[in-house]
Amino acid sequence: MSFITWIGFVVAATLIAISPGSGAILSMSHGLAYGLKKASATVLGLQLGLVLVLVVAGAGVGSLLIASALAFTVVKVVGALYLIWLGIGQWRSKAEASGVPTAGLAAHPAFGRRVLTGFLTNATNPKGILFMVAVLPQFISRNAPVLPQLAILGATMVAIDTTVMHGYALLASTMQRWFRDPRAVRLQNRFFGGVLVAVGALLFFVKP
Repeated sequence: MSFITWIGFVVAATLIAISPGSGAILSMSHGLAYGLKKASATVLGLQLGLVLVLVVAGAGVGSLLIASALAFTVVKVVGALYLIWLGIGQWRSKAEASGVPTAGLAAHPAFGRRVLTGFLTNATNPKGILFMVAVLPQFISRNAPVLPQLAILGATMVAIDTTVMHGYALLASTMQRWFRDPRAVRLQNRFFGGVLVAVGALLFFVKP
C-alpha cells in the first residue's frame, strides 16, 4: 500500500465518520445525557463493533452475507429492531431537574452497559458491512500481503472514528447547561429517540 493510497483512505474514512449515522446519534445522545467522560465508554463500544465489521468484511464474510439474501436480511432486521428499541427507550426516559434522565436507557447505565450499547449499534448495522465490503478492496494492493494492509486500514479507521465520535460527544456535552429543566431534557430524549427510531426504520430499506 502506497502512502498516496493511505491518504486517500484517510479522506474517505473521515468523510464516512463525519457523516451522520446511528453511531454519531448515539455519541451525541450519551454526550448530552452523561457528559464526555461517560460517553467515552459508548465510543469504545462503537469501535469494538467497528472492528468486528472490519474483520467480517476483511475475512470475506461480508461478501457472503451480501450474497446470501437470508443472512443479509437477518442482520438487517436485527440491526433495525435494535435501533428502534434503543430509540423507544430513549423516548420514554424520564427526567429530573438536574438535567440528567433517571430511567430507561439514559439512567446512567454501568460502564459495561454503555460499551455493549455502542458495540451492538455498530455490529448490527448492515450498512457498515456493505460499506466495508465495497470500499476496503479499493485500497488494498494485490501485490502485497493482505493482512498487514487490513491491519493498517482498520487501525486508521478506528483512530479516525474514535476522534470524530468523541468530537460529537464533546459538542453535545457542552450543551448540558441548556438542558437543566425536565422539559428540556424530555425534549432532548424525544429528539434523539425519534431519530434513532427513524434510522432503524430506514435500515429495513437497505438492499445489498
